[in-house]
Amino acid sequence: MFGLRGELKLDASRIGEDALRAGLAGTLRFADGAVREVTIAAVRRHHGRPLIRIAGIDDATAGEALVGAQLTIARADAPLAAGEYFDADLIGCRLVDETGSERGVVVDVLHYPNQDLLAIGAGRTLLPLVAAFIAGVDVARKEIRVTVPAGLLDPAAADEA
Repeated sequence: MFGLRGELKLDASRIGEDALRAGLAGTLRFADGAVREVTIAAVRRHHGRPLIRIAGIDDATAGEALVGAQLTIARADAPLAAGEYFDADLIGCRLVDETGSERGVVVDVLHYPNQDLLAIGAGRTLLPLVAAFIAGVDVARKEIRVTVPAGLLDPAAADEA
């Protein structure tokens, strides 16, 4: 929550932050499972962070009721640049090394300020999503070509969760 007008601080993904704009429809998902369809009325930045105002939310009391909800938007409303992928597209991809051997399956994507990480297999071995390790991504084939040193991904990482 931010201010008296009911604006909300948003922890947006890099893709989501680029997509935010007034008039954009979205869905708020609350911890208790409730959902609420909303429209973004305004977007601005404050100290490097996006602030949004939801249509019909005009004061701090109304805004406070939305704190903690997760805002999602339609996939079509979040354009991707070259080399960008939705987490859901990466999860389930097989990692294949330069010899054609499967080295594991992506079970999660973790986002940190310095880099994103792929969690691999039931053991959740972490692999930085950087060009040094990722030779290519083929979402349609659910395959990520990797170049990884021996021992970085152990055989247990190939087990699916």
